[in-house]
Amino acid sequence: MTQTVTATYQDLMKAANAYDELVAEGFPREKLYFDKEASQIKVIVPDDSKPEAEKILSRHQPDDLWARPYEAH
Repeated sequence: MTQTVTATYQDLMKAANAYDELVAEGFPREKLYFDKEASQIKVIVPDDSKPEAEKILSRHQPDDLWARPYEAH
């Protein structure tokens, strides 16, 4: 199954750093979404990559972090 991992940050710089680290670790840009207005990062990942995505996002001290099953629109 595919998951959407979402992290919300109070500080836009922390969100930007988390995004940059995800890219540097090889997460495909087309699976990353950076909402600058909400300071929110979303990562669409298979179940086996979910822990790594959560670990990276957590390093940047999010205010909230959660995962949900991915639903294509």
